[in-house]
Amino acid sequence: MTAPTTEPFVHPALFYRGEEEYLHGTVPFIRDGLRGGEPVAVAVPGPNLELLKTALGEDAADVRFLDMTEAGRNPGRIIPKVLRAFADAHRRTRVRIIGEPIWAGRSSVEYPACVQHEALINPAFQGRDVTILCPYDADRLSEQVLTDAYATHPVVISGGRERPSPVYAPEHVIARYNQPLVHATEAEELGFDADALPGARHYAVEQAARLGLSGIRLEDLALIVAELTTNSIVHGGGSGTVRIWADDGHVVCEVLDRGHLSDSLAGRRPPAPGQLGGRGLLLVHYLADLVHIHTGPDGTAIRCYIGRC
Repeated sequence: MTAPTTEPFVHPALFYRGEEEYLHGTVPFIRDGLRGGEPVAVAVPGPNLELLKTALGEDAADVRFLDMTEAGRNPGRIIPKVLRAFADAHRRTRVRIIGEPIWAGRSSVEYPACVQHEALINPAFQGRDVTILCPYDADRLSEQVLTDAYATHPVVISGGRERPSPVYAPEHVIARYNQPLVHATEAEELGFDADALPGARHYAVEQAARLGLSGIRLEDLALIVAELTTNSIVHGGGSGTVRIWADDGHVVCEVLDRGHLSDSLAGRRPPAPGQLGGRGLLLVHYLADLVHIHTGPDGTAIRCYIGRC
């Protein structure tokens, strides 16, 4: 089933049960787009990617495929690096994208960033000639995930029928998942100001190496810390705190300051051509495996997970 395109941006959720319903909801969507001359991209987990390639046969050659478990490992980079990258490359025509950012196996730690991503797709593409279909495995995902999908998608397709969502409210989801981050009691921490920036960065890298981070991943953490601590000095009140600890195969780096992020798409919007600055948080999303952000009137905490392997 193909979602209607009476509005410039269309964002339906597809609830599927089993391979047959998955293919019934996705393959016609892809082929309708190809017949209409619309560029099509598919970013879904690996097993579903192979399923679609097989079902499409020769038509698969005309589709851009991405494994979402790799391209969307960090949900915070899906909008700029997957969805916007494809849509912006085809600005003169409508595009179709299948994006499946939430699958069975996503952890409870990852989920808040996933649902925030789904909510933020709506303001990110408002007014654009884009259709983004988001499949949800109704057999394997929790009721909470499916309930949130109704709130983040204006239209839901289930059992072959398409209905407007009666509880569509993406801004409420963004606010609801902007929760204070649980304090890690085992964290090592250091305060910094403008004069102490080099020392804070050296401290964070030293602690991360002690916790088992090495090679390119240690270099990634060094860049993340450099960007976040600089942002704290420039936008976060001139000082901050950097915290480091280990958690389930990751080294976690958190920077806290007195700033407030008023733009919910900060770090998820590609910079305009020729734009100076504004790339720091975007780079953080590209480098980290997961990013959690809590922001409010009293300050902002940005927590980044970097895998040790």
